[in-house]
Amino acid sequence: MNAGSTLRPLRVTAAALLLGSALSATAACGDDALGTARVLTLPREAAAYGRMQHAPLPLQPDEVVITFDDGPRPESTPLVLKALQAECVRATFFMVGEPMRAHAALAREVKAQGHSVGVHGWRHEHFAALTEAAQLADLRALEAAYREVLGGTAPAYRFPFLEETPFLRGALAASRTTVMSVDLGVEDWEPQTAQQMADKLTQRLAASRGGIVLLHDAQDRTAAALPLLLRTIKAHGYRVVHLQWADEPPASGLKSSGG
Repeated sequence: MNAGSTLRPLRVTAAALLLGSALSATAACGDDALGTARVLTLPREAAAYGRMQHAPLPLQPDEVVITFDDGPRPESTPLVLKALQAECVRATFFMVGEPMRAHAALAREVKAQGHSVGVHGWRHEHFAALTEAAQLADLRALEAAYREVLGGTAPAYRFPFLEETPFLRGALAASRTTVMSVDLGVEDWEPQTAQQMADKLTQRLAASRGGIVLLHDAQDRTAAALPLLLRTIKAHGYRVVHLQWADEPPASGLKSSGG
């Protein structure tokens, strides 16, 4: 959900492919790593979460769920994965259909590293400006890309720009797809320094006492700032909760908590 971006054609560089391959190894995290405190397993159902628009997730105070939109992007997503791996943190990625299909190996690498994958539109459209037929065509193309790249059906959907429409809400409910909004973000699509992002994150987490954090793995500045953002989360005593859905295999090495 990048409120100011449009998707551009992306090319895979040789360096990006090598970095993506290198990330398949499990990182050894130090004792001071942020870590993933627990797994929250959600039922496969037509629920909707995120206090900006819907009900809150069943989180405890000072728990955060880290989410990324708009990828995968070869120039930045591998760096995001590297930062998460270094801190033993698992996140949820809401992928756009076109880059998911164009960079299928990278999309699969995200999943292989234990992260959950939802979807975020086929072309990141403003659905309010589209006919119902065009909205449905976007959803069907997205579903086909997910089946082709990752298999099965996506458990969760985040609307591009958070612009929900009643028609697509109905279509998603029919397939028992969870709609995921957000609780807070740092506007990481806007020009700013890593420290400015960290300061925003500190202020907004203090106000909300945790929740669903929106970031964008398709942004270079986010990839560069993520190590500092993760250290900021740890420094202020927040705990990371990883989301998965009932039909997904459990993340290895983590204790699952029903929700």
